[in-house]
Amino acid sequence: MKCIFLRVHLLLFFLSKIANGDVLFSSLTHSLYVVASPTDGQVLKAGEDRITVSLGLNPTNQTDDESYKNVKVKLCYAPISQVDRKWRRTVDNLEKDKTCQFTVWDKPYDGNNQTFEWEVEKDIPTAMYFVRAYAYNSSHQETAYGQTTNDKKTSNLFKVEGITGRHLSLDIASICFSVFALLSLVGFFLLEKRQSKIKS
Repeated sequence: MKCIFLRVHLLLFFLSKIANGDVLFSSLTHSLYVVASPTDGQVLKAGEDRITVSLGLNPTNQTDDESYKNVKVKLCYAPISQVDRKWRRTVDNLEKDKTCQFTVWDKPYDGNNQTFEWEVEKDIPTAMYFVRAYAYNSSHQETAYGQTTNDKKTSNLFKVEGITGRHLSLDIASICFSVFALLSLVGFFLLEKRQSKIKS
């Protein structure tokens, strides 16, 4: 009896989540195709390199796209860059999912194949990534997706090297100051030693 009550409770909880507008990634149709210019394993530099992305309706998928009103393309963390990082974790509930945190394109869906170029922004952290697109309905809810990687997110991954904040000029300046401080210390030591000999 308790088991039946627990199942009914879980079912009602799940249905209430759906009624409240929560969308599960597992409920989306994979009806978009997405192609990005980086090759598998390529390294891009934040603030310097650019990505070309093409997307559209997957011709092998016979899904009706009349409900698609908007498309967002996002830069998403690959599983290898999510390990021990809860703030990047993948959750089936898209409201709580942290896989795709960077929107690179947000446009109305017109049913045609679309291509755009995006410069990797300076605040993108160092990690392995893939590109994913979401189609949204008139209620601004995700209804379909497409991505540059496979379902297990193991292929067509690329790396972004983020800006560390260190520059060559700063490194040279810090070395010069360190050498100056060391020479000053040695100079004061020798001067002190010489003055003590003169006094004696």
